[in-house]
Amino acid sequence: MKVIQSADEFKQATSVSNLVVVDFFATWCGPCKMIAPMLEKFSAEYSSFDFYKVDVDELPEIASQYDVTSMPTILFLKDGKEVKRIIGANPSAIKAFLASQA
Repeated sequence: MKVIQSADEFKQATSVSNLVVVDFFATWCGPCKMIAPMLEKFSAEYSSFDFYKVDVDELPEIASQYDVTSMPTILFLKDGKEVKRIIGANPSAIKAFLASQA
């Protein structure tokens, strides 16, 4: 999972037609740390999807643009548009959605 470093990088990464999974996290967030290894596993299991991480404290403008107010928030995007949002550390919901898109 690649950590997005800039708004331009985010735009480039998320403007593709295949499914993009973005983990909005904070370094101080306990549930974010809990879900991170699961997301790494999913990124290996579903290698046809692109997985990224956005630190909300480093890139607050992106978090604000997507109205992310709770961490972790997992966004699923296609062509730069949100197709699903999962708020909180919910690996079963994330896996179920990934499986439905595979």
